[in-house]
Amino acid sequence: MLFGLEQISAVFALRLTSGLDVVVKARADDGRAASCVAAQARLAERGFPCARPLTPVVRAGSLAVHAEEFRPGGDIVPGETPDVAVRYAEVFARLMAALADVRVAPPLPNPRWVRWDHPGAGVWPAIGFLDDRDQRVVPAHVVDTAGRARERLLSAGLPCVLGHADFEAQNLRWRGPQVWAVHDWDSLAWQPEAALVGAASGVFPRGAGLPTLAPVESSEAFVSAYQAVRGRAFTAVELEVVWAASLWPAAHNARWEALHGQPPVCGDALRAQAAERLRRANA
Repeated sequence: MLFGLEQISAVFALRLTSGLDVVVKARADDGRAASCVAAQARLAERGFPCARPLTPVVRAGSLAVHAEEFRPGGDIVPGETPDVAVRYAEVFARLMAALADVRVAPPLPNPRWVRWDHPGAGVWPAIGFLDDRDQRVVPAHVVDTAGRARERLLSAGLPCVLGHADFEAQNLRWRGPQVWAVHDWDSLAWQPEAALVGAASGVFPRGAGLPTLAPVESSEAFVSAYQAVRGRAFTAVELEVVWAASLWPAAHNARWEALHGQPPVCGDALRAQAAERLRRANA
């Protein structure tokens, strides 16, 4: 074993007796994995910078497991300034364009940090290990922001597409100015394009540290660069969805911080930016 890491998924890098280095991933089998791995395989076949799956998804008890090539190396590009945002947006635009004609079953339910489309009546999706904690510690401004963002997102009625929903700096590696690898394909989602862009525009700065929310001007630069690369301007409604979706992962992370007694990194950024982002979202 070259390394092992256990977070939402368990990831192990192994050197086989043949000398081949591979990565084995195992996660709770919620029905999403097969679609995520199939989409990743299509992108790898087309030369997109991501690891190539070596096996289909198989079940092992309650787990969904697959193996993929080991794609080590590269550096994390840190920062949250507009110029850094543009670099990430250009890669995200390439990724979304590559996924546009990939046909897989929607990977539902969506990852919890973009699951504003949950069927429940409350603000948050049902997540037992979070719901069992004392909800009174979650600041009212976090709940209010999440509720207003969710209402705007659900009212837009935009069609859903396949996209990467955890586009954080920690999930990308670069070699100089070129992206070398995009990781974490378990986090594909089925949401409107504008919403996926909005979420990415907010979360991209997270490298090795805690989750945060990008400055408003950096999210703005991300969204502008994305539209330029795709060659299509968002409509007024789509731009409102962009800004609403930029808030939801931050609200999820701020709730997490409060429930786990962590420093309010995302909470403070959300408090400082929510009013302006909600204004742009018409929420």
